[in-house]
Amino acid sequence: MIAINNLSYLIGGRALYENASLHIKPKDKIGLIGLNGKGKSTLLRLIVGEFQPTSGDISKSKDCTIGFLNQDLLSYQSEESILAVAMQAFGQANELQHTIERILKEMETNYRDELVDQLAKAQEQFETLGGYSMQSDAEAILEGIGFRTEDLQRPLKQFSGGWRMRVMLAKLLLEKPSLLMLDEPTNHLDLPSIQWIENYLKTYEGAVVVVSHDRSFIDNVATSIVEVANQKLTQYSGNYSFYVEEKQMREEIQRNAFENQQQHIKQTERFIERFRSKATKARQVQSRVKALDRLDLIEDIVDDSMVMNFKFGFKQKSGRSIIELNDISKAYGDLQILKSTTAQIERGDKIALIGANGKGKSTLLRVIAGTEPIQGERKEGFNVFTTFYAQHQLEALNVNNEILQELQQAGSDKSEMELRGILGCFLFSNEDVFKKIKVLSGGEKSRVALAKTLISEANFLMMDEPTNHLDFLSVNILIQALQQYEGTFLIVSHDRHFISQIANKIWYIEDQVIKEYPGSYDEYVYWLEKRDADLKPQTSESKPQKAKSNQNQNQKPPKDPNQQELKKLQTQLETTENEIEKLEIQKKKIEAEMAQPDVFGDFNKLQEKQSEYDKLDKKLDTYQSNWEQIAEMIDALE
Repeated sequence: MIAINNLSYLIGGRALYENASLHIKPKDKIGLIGLNGKGKSTLLRLIVGEFQPTSGDISKSKDCTIGFLNQDLLSYQSEESILAVAMQAFGQANELQHTIERILKEMETNYRDELVDQLAKAQEQFETLGGYSMQSDAEAILEGIGFRTEDLQRPLKQFSGGWRMRVMLAKLLLEKPSLLMLDEPTNHLDLPSIQWIENYLKTYEGAVVVVSHDRSFIDNVATSIVEVANQKLTQYSGNYSFYVEEKQMREEIQRNAFENQQQHIKQTERFIERFRSKATKARQVQSRVKALDRLDLIEDIVDDSMVMNFKFGFKQKSGRSIIELNDISKAYGDLQILKSTTAQIERGDKIALIGANGKGKSTLLRVIAGTEPIQGERKEGFNVFTTFYAQHQLEALNVNNEILQELQQAGSDKSEMELRGILGCFLFSNEDVFKKIKVLSGGEKSRVALAKTLISEANFLMMDEPTNHLDFLSVNILIQALQQYEGTFLIVSHDRHFISQIANKIWYIEDQVIKEYPGSYDEYVYWLEKRDADLKPQTSESKPQKAKSNQNQNQKPPKDPNQQELKKLQTQLETTENEIEKLEIQKKKIEAEMAQPDVFGDFNKLQEKQSEYDKLDKKLDTYQSNWEQIAEMIDALE
């Protein structure tokens, strides 16, 4: 369907691609991945014909149609309703509908056999093109990606850029091109919409090429991965998880081959150097010189993984309670967002706030930040220092500053060397730190803003969609930073892999109430599926039980022994948690003492401290084991 052969593309003398090749077959589901700036979006624009290759060729079959979703569509405006804009996808059917309406109007005053024949042919063709179902198809897709039924007749211009992008996505899906190319489609979708799109793309009849930073999305949609690296396109059969394993194996083979070749080259060069001046060895020397010239050099592996070695901390520890919300209500006119809801954030909580757009996630962030007027009580804990990261902070960067200068002005007392170390963790090394903010890409600006957030030394972080515009490597860096962070955070995100790596609690808003699941995202998904399955079979069987309970409504219910045991276990769990916290503090204190020169240099003192440390470690293991047993018993009773 699409054949890319020996493609080369240069920008200002820099090669993005050099002799790269790729074949896209019908029904292929390709995840296009690579670091930001390596040419993923450029490749899509080359395929669609917006850019022309420097050399090589891109050929398409005659019947190949291409639909391309890109970030430029954010600026598209229209006075028409979003339903009408989406239905522009049915170009030929729309023209036929106008023709049918014109003929019917003409027949009102001029009934002729010729017009009857024209009407019959137009209606038959209209039916063949699916014209009678095109409105219901458009409504189904628009509602599938998050629009409410009552919004479908609203003009497109009334919606924000992200929602306009959804309309353009719906239009593309309705066009059903033979090749669908999507550049970062999940940036503007909430979790339910992402899952809907995943299911749609899995059964899509044409080929799909997706650029996305959302690992779970790529994993669920792609059946092959194409990696953009070293000016080449490398294809892997399988989803992203398979790619990670396969790439590791390929790199190990290549690294061994590279090392073997380098050893062979060194041995040959030593032979040439040793016998260059000997006439008896001249023929052998010349032969080996020619062999080296003809040698196809194997490239060394460029390790694009990044392990952070910087610890993000804070100067002062907060109290046990970070934020308490008591009987909170929030409404915008008739639109009720929160109603008489209560929630608490405690020190050490790593909370992911998830759910569909329009449920009030951003409003809740502002409520917690104290910037949104509410009914009810918001109570901030002792010694809480908060910093907030959102996409609008990219615009708050001073575009005339250099990257290092921007961090120096962020209010941190860190030295230039420390700041350069932090920027190195965020992929800005050597002279990169002197780049002006105005020349950075969206992903690079996001990394600068994230670095500013994490050096603020706040003990409570709030983040709104921090992974937008970040590539896989940058997301991995952020994951590592948050895993090392010892404070408390609340993060809004739709990236399931990201959430699963960083959260120990899940918050969601249901029926205008903040609800909490006390566990990881994977555990939450399992619990949610089980809850939904348990709710489904509720039928008339539950009615007799209800009637029975009405008969006994004046009787006091007997005490539930399970509830008494549950309370007892929860008290034990809290006591155990407090002991674990004390032991961890003692361990850190001993670690600091062992690093002191007077202890480290004295074998007896060091041995004494090591013995004390080992005892504490053993005691901590016992408490942690007890905590796990109590937690399992609580889970069983709940």
